[in-house]
Amino acid sequence: MNSERSEMTLGAWIRDRGTVTPSRIAIDFQDRTTTYQELNERSERLAVWLLASGLRRGDRVATLTANCPEHVELFFACAKAGLILVPLNWRLAPAELAYQLDDAEVAAVFFQRAHGALAESALAEANVSPLRVLLEPEELEGCVAETVEGSLPAVGDNDPLMIVYTSGTTGKPKGAVLTHANCFWTNVSLDRTADVTTNDVVLQMLPQFHVGGWNVQPLLAWWKGATVVLEPAFDADRALELIERKRVTTMMGVPATYLFMAEHPRFFEADLSSLRQVIVGGAPMPDVLLRTWQERGVSIVQGYGLTEAAPNVLCLPPEDAVRKVGFAGRPYMHVEVQLRDTATGEVIQGPGRGELLVRGPNVFAGYWRNPEATAKALKDGWLLTGDVAERDAEGYYRICDRTKDMYISGGENVYPAEVEAVLHEHPDVIEAAVIGVPHERWGETGLAWVVLRPGSGASEAEVIDHCRAKLAKYKVPSGVRFIEALPRSAMNKVLKTDLRERYECEREA
Repeated sequence: MNSERSEMTLGAWIRDRGTVTPSRIAIDFQDRTTTYQELNERSERLAVWLLASGLRRGDRVATLTANCPEHVELFFACAKAGLILVPLNWRLAPAELAYQLDDAEVAAVFFQRAHGALAESALAEANVSPLRVLLEPEELEGCVAETVEGSLPAVGDNDPLMIVYTSGTTGKPKGAVLTHANCFWTNVSLDRTADVTTNDVVLQMLPQFHVGGWNVQPLLAWWKGATVVLEPAFDADRALELIERKRVTTMMGVPATYLFMAEHPRFFEADLSSLRQVIVGGAPMPDVLLRTWQERGVSIVQGYGLTEAAPNVLCLPPEDAVRKVGFAGRPYMHVEVQLRDTATGEVIQGPGRGELLVRGPNVFAGYWRNPEATAKALKDGWLLTGDVAERDAEGYYRICDRTKDMYISGGENVYPAEVEAVLHEHPDVIEAAVIGVPHERWGETGLAWVVLRPGSGASEAEVIDHCRAKLAKYKVPSGVRFIEALPRSAMNKVLKTDLRERYECEREA
């Protein structure tokens, strides 16, 4: 047991819960429950076992797993032992995983049986030779059953807790280092704006290799003594069934999460009466989709964040959802933001548009062993998000787009998110994404990729006319490509890099 106590360390959270509310259900996983006492005791013994197996404070522990209770046990074990969890994306190719294993110089890899072949292939290409452990109930049971109580090192508030690799859309992926204090403060901020209560039942379907799979509700729920209904992955039908049967009170998802649920045949008959609020992040939620959920009596908390901010930055509470449709809100408590002109770097006062910068105790410690990338991301204590935002006279922020997604048509800046919002208003459009493509006359113009409702006969000309009626001429896409489904990441974010590659293939054909 620790001889010292640091209030911001996450190991202390679960120790407290194991003592104060030992019999409450911490995790409900496919009807298999884990109490707070069990979670605390198992993570404690696992922490001792990890150190007895040769790991030392500061070592990295990688995982390849779907959401499961064993992953939660390992998370808290790492927090208690002063180890750093590196949750890896199981959708990556072996070569991509091998790079991250080597970059983090992992000392141990835990993987589920379902991902065993992927883990072995990645390890075969990597240079590191870590301890390998099967992340299955019977395997962990064997580890913790043999472990007697032992001493654990003192863990500090500013010690690294997780390394979460970015998507790597430009260059090699970078490992964002999140400390115990980062996670502490981002959860304090969340709780003071979109709280989780002791009596809440939280549905958690976001992948645990993403920062939102921990810091947007689950960790807060375990701090507050709530129950987390944990699912291996998102499924719309399963989500609706669990909301009804488990009386889920709150959940978090990206817009696609709520889109797929709203498009499900059972959505309008499903009993959603237990839901007191849901959180949406990752991308702006289309107005039509927002209204669809509000009409079902569900309060929507919209927000904006990024991995490097652990991730919470802006929040729009339910009372502003209708009045401020399309906005991400104002900064969470303990978070500062400002806008800087993308051309001059000058700070913008009052209403305006520029790159969003973030400062606060939630901002990450830097990129793992990458001082050059860290220096580019952190300037004078501010995190440069790379996102363009607009601030109105009331201090509310609207995310316009990524700076890299913005394109210039005829000398005018065009933000695809604005065009996509208009496309979503078309009654036959389910989803849409816009990219900038070369144009002989205007330099660049928009190309829209659109998913239509089944049976729709909407044409390219009709979609473009719809945009002309609502947008300035230079913002109207010059072309439309109809597609069965937009390419998405494991977090259900649209992969515009894939759309650009498809366009390039078209040009070369």
